[in-house]
Amino acid sequence: MKYIQLPMGDNRRLPFYLAMEEYVARRLDEPDAFFMWQVAPTVIFGRNQSLSNEVNTAYCEAHGIEIYRRKSGGGCVYADRDNLMLSYVSAGDNVGLAFNRFLGMLTLVLRRMGIAATTTQHNDVLIGDRKVSGTACYQLHGHNIVHSTLLYDTNMQHMLSAITPGPEKLQKKGIESVRQRITLLREHTTMTLDEVKTFIRQTLCTGERTLTAADVAAIAQMEQGYLDRNFIEKLT
Repeated sequence: MKYIQLPMGDNRRLPFYLAMEEYVARRLDEPDAFFMWQVAPTVIFGRNQSLSNEVNTAYCEAHGIEIYRRKSGGGCVYADRDNLMLSYVSAGDNVGLAFNRFLGMLTLVLRRMGIAATTTQHNDVLIGDRKVSGTACYQLHGHNIVHSTLLYDTNMQHMLSAITPGPEKLQKKGIESVRQRITLLREHTTMTLDEVKTFIRQTLCTGERTLTAADVAAIAQMEQGYLDRNFIEKLT
């Protein structure tokens, strides 16, 4: 599997990486491709979700948290630079097979780190009985796009408050309840986040493909669709 590398190390908004997944699926002749990314505090919600029902927009605006919609299903996710986003793109028409393969790869990585990870029927990866990763997928032009979050660390207050409207959820007991259902990878390994990234890449990938400046420009153009307010808010 090839690792898809950007030619520069600058930080991009979340929609750029969603567009990058599409670009790999549409334009690159790679049967299996993978890349990782991190973003500033952002909420990303699913294809069929209602922005007003799922996202606490007032909290996000007050705390500088960006909000975007993705094209896969599933629920709301909070991301920041302390957790890791994973993207897997494969050729084929069986999205379920690609999805299960990716979950298998992710649990393999964690087990090789010495962590007893398992998967659930709800697309999650668990350490013990606590969630450390969630995954979603969709199909595009004969390719499968699978993306996942991996909670190395995160801002728990933002995670709870940004994706769960309602003042009752902002109480301390709300944070404690969420904290009992999830776990952070840093609690199970002595590796730093950068070391985890290197380990994942070395375990899963056997080569890389560096995008050109023309590729990056085309991705940036594709990104505009994710930035469209009509798409984010589903006004049309």
